[in-house]
Amino acid sequence: MALKTRKKRIEAPAITPRRKAKFQADLAPAEDRSVRLLKAELQLSSNSDFLSDAVALFRWAVSERKLGHRIVSESANGERTVLLFPRIERVAPDPVLPRVEIKWTGRELESLAELMSTAEASRPTDALIRAVRD
Repeated sequence: MALKTRKKRIEAPAITPRRKAKFQADLAPAEDRSVRLLKAELQLSSNSDFLSDAVALFRWAVSERKLGHRIVSESANGERTVLLFPRIERVAPDPVLPRVEIKWTGRELESLAELMSTAEASRPTDALIRAVRD
């Protein structure tokens, strides 16, 4: 008599195909018009294409600022404008400011303390006001 054994089938885990992520935005009418005008100008037919390109541009700008690079627009005559975008500036490295050390003598510190404690010290001079304005 022959025994029949059943072989267990080892199945690969089911791989579920990734679904495309959905994105919905509630735009103010002016922003909606801007998006529609940009899409037309760039000859983009779908919001998906527009968003994909916008994300690519934003990702590039963020990576440039992370490296400490400035993003500059240059006109035909050489005039340059630096992009200042607060959200992107958050990723920029902190500027390295020069450090100056002043070795004060005890007498100089006392004199400075005396000057700073007077009433005149709380009011800026005309020279200081002009320097700040310029």
